[in-house]
Amino acid sequence: MLVKTYGSAVDGINANTITIEVNISQGINFYLVGLADSAVKESQQRIISALTTNGFKWPGKKIVINMAPADVRKEGSSYDLPIAVGVLAGSEQIKSDLLEEYMIMGELSLDGNVKPLKGALPIAINARDAGFKGVILPVENTREAAVVDGLEVYGVGNISELTGFLNGDRQLERVIIDIEEEFNKGIQELDIDFADVKGQENVKRALEIAAAGGHNIILIGPPGSGKTMLAKRIPGILPPLSLDEAIETTKIHSVAGKTEGGKSLMLQRPFRSPHHTISDVALVGGGTYPQPGEISLAHNGVLFLDELPEFKRTVLEVMRQPLEDRVVTISRAKFTVEYPASLMLVASMNPCPCGYYNHPDKECLCPASSVQKYMNRISGPLLDRIDIHLEVTPVSFDKLSDAKPAEKSNEIQKRVIKARQVQSERFKKRKNVYCNAQMNSKMIKEFCKLDDSCLALLKNAMEKLDLSARAYDRIIKLSRTIADLEGSDIIQASHIAEAIHYRSLDRESWGN
Repeated sequence: MLVKTYGSAVDGINANTITIEVNISQGINFYLVGLADSAVKESQQRIISALTTNGFKWPGKKIVINMAPADVRKEGSSYDLPIAVGVLAGSEQIKSDLLEEYMIMGELSLDGNVKPLKGALPIAINARDAGFKGVILPVENTREAAVVDGLEVYGVGNISELTGFLNGDRQLERVIIDIEEEFNKGIQELDIDFADVKGQENVKRALEIAAAGGHNIILIGPPGSGKTMLAKRIPGILPPLSLDEAIETTKIHSVAGKTEGGKSLMLQRPFRSPHHTISDVALVGGGTYPQPGEISLAHNGVLFLDELPEFKRTVLEVMRQPLEDRVVTISRAKFTVEYPASLMLVASMNPCPCGYYNHPDKECLCPASSVQKYMNRISGPLLDRIDIHLEVTPVSFDKLSDAKPAEKSNEIQKRVIKARQVQSERFKKRKNVYCNAQMNSKMIKEFCKLDDSCLALLKNAMEKLDLSARAYDRIIKLSRTIADLEGSDIIQASHIAEAIHYRSLDRESWGN
């Protein structure tokens, strides 16, 4: 008897429908075809144990299983459940009437229990788009899948629950969540706040500008000046995730298996802080079976690289293309995968090996050549892609001991949100452009008109600092954000001057 069940193969952060055809006929042996990896091929032993443990029989006949389309790779153990159901239906141990209405996915343990899987959200979205009535998944993944409108979501903990449902002997409880209520309830204040930071008003101003326009920033300062402390508070001043952003972010983390069990959506902007020993594949993504890297896991959030010069040169250089294109493309001989990578890069570093170059009180012990060598660990092309270069100086005792409360993150966030709303209106006709940092050269000409005084300032800066064309564009984009924060429709000379001020590493004094 020939029956069909349906599953899904995750490709990047999307999924494609897989038809699992099971044909049971006279003869012996078991054949599984359709470009399946080792984990899928090993499913036979898990399925046999799960079925016999739960009172079913493994058919003593010829079993041919085809996973179509045959040219799409299938990987992982989450095809156990649809294959097992297909075998039971093909051997007429359960009814097959409902199989065409539901997409089924899940890994089986030897006792028939169903284990959680990766990529539940993209699988559910694919099931809805493909016209299925519902999706049946492990219980742990149901809340994540239930955010998809127009789809019935059921959870099973054991194969017996699923067979009972298909036979009409038992009912499964449909998982329903109110997306808006879940979304609004989950947005909470972060535990860390800019109110905890004493002094550093100029740095807070630069971080506010960076958050308002989605600009990349690097903090340069001696040990203990508060670089890491400041960076960790940036998510608290970024605008809350929109529902679309939350779904997109959750899809990436779901594919990577990074979602928290029992939660439906990621409601806080990601903050990823990989150690400097990270490999280039772990940062950008990839592997034999490509997975999202830290760059994609930071999508719609912040990627913080502490002690930037300590990262391997090859690791830093792979970021150049994703920072520019805001997408990571991983190519293999037979396929190509794309992961989104629209993030805000925040980096920190010491100014020299000893950490005290340009320190107001302590003397730097490094020879000039070692300072220059230390700075050269970061390539010019990478620095060009960072809009704000900011020196962070140590906080004085008077400011540290000042009992006067500092401005809270939510107050800064209100100004950031207001500036982002201006940008949303500006780019409403542009696809996938939401903030000033995403503008291309054509948009800069359209939205960033400069008068003679602004052009004179820029010309002077270009000549003195020997800026590249990319740095020129980034100064203009940065000045556009400063103008938005001040509610100005026109970029003024003061905005250009402040933007130029945030190019510390372009100055001749560094390392000389």
